[in-house]
Amino acid sequence: MAKRDYYDVLGVDRNASGEELKSAYRKLAVKYHPDKNPGDKLAEDKFKEASEAYGILSDKSKKENYDNFGHAAFENGSSGQGGFGGFSGADFSDIFEDFFGDFGGGRRSSRRRNSNNRGSDLRYDLSITLEEAFLGKKQDIKFSTSEKCNTCKGNGSKPGSSPDRCTYCGGNGKIRSNQGFFTVQQTCPQCAGNGEEITNPCNDCNGQGNKQTSKRISVTIPKGVDDGTRIRLAGKGEAGSRGGASGDLYLFINVKSHELFKRSDVNLFFEFPISIADAALGTTIEIPTIDGKKAKIKIPDGTQDGKQFRLKSKGMPFMRRGDYGDLYVQIKTEVPVYLNKEQKELLERFRKIENEKSNPSIKKFFQKAKSFWNN
Repeated sequence: MAKRDYYDVLGVDRNASGEELKSAYRKLAVKYHPDKNPGDKLAEDKFKEASEAYGILSDKSKKENYDNFGHAAFENGSSGQGGFGGFSGADFSDIFEDFFGDFGGGRRSSRRRNSNNRGSDLRYDLSITLEEAFLGKKQDIKFSTSEKCNTCKGNGSKPGSSPDRCTYCGGNGKIRSNQGFFTVQQTCPQCAGNGEEITNPCNDCNGQGNKQTSKRISVTIPKGVDDGTRIRLAGKGEAGSRGGASGDLYLFINVKSHELFKRSDVNLFFEFPISIADAALGTTIEIPTIDGKKAKIKIPDGTQDGKQFRLKSKGMPFMRRGDYGDLYVQIKTEVPVYLNKEQKELLERFRKIENEKSNPSIKKFFQKAKSFWNN
């Protein structure tokens, strides 16, 4: 199959500048690179084709020969085909930094190494009561962590000295090797990716840059936190190494069970027991609320067991909002036990004079049961 014109391969005209050639190739290399298209033979072929085209057109003398003689200029064994032939080291670094990062070890590489040296995140489990979750609170917590060494200011070297550039990777923190068609990048085994070596370690931290310590901080628990809420405290985790950023501290909130209230999101529920007489005749009850106050509910006569009453805005607060959920009170009618003689006699008299209208649910059930038996 005849080779395509190199300018057509890169999608540029014959008067394209070096920067235009480089930009066109970069786009194709990023799109078709085998690392991004594993197992895709078509993408691999397009990548090789683009690499070959750029290898010729980016070289001044080869480009001149190609412009004069076309592909015939390289048919007698002249170089220009395959891999990354024709690239300068700077071209290779610039084009493939999308895959492998900077080759030069400059400021951008330093920032990347520092991000790799970020300190570990920490977890702290904090148990609070439902009342504390309602009100919010401030609390001091104590935990073990690592902090920057004050003696060496975190660089790991004795005062007055500084780390040396790693001799194995030249300060890049990475080493690269060619394995056939591919270039493989690995963390430098000598400096562990830091790009620096501690030749004169700090006595206080043994060259680590950090020291273990016990730390106490004050934390704010917002109103309305629920069980399982996670609160992130940025930069309060372990210190990073060699100038890396500190990790974060995560508070995991455990809200203890309450002896009265049950919670569902921002709503609260509890059962209130009343006597048969109060359920039948009606009454007014006084109930506790989560804020430590009391509220009154009027129970109408004939209130059935399981009836719910809603008290608006008497539940838990929404986090970081000014409104509240509701409180639901469920009536639990208690059947009396340990009756004395007089109570039994009164109930016997009541049973004799009660009628079907007094117990509509009982009447309805037996009507259904009778129909079932008859069928």
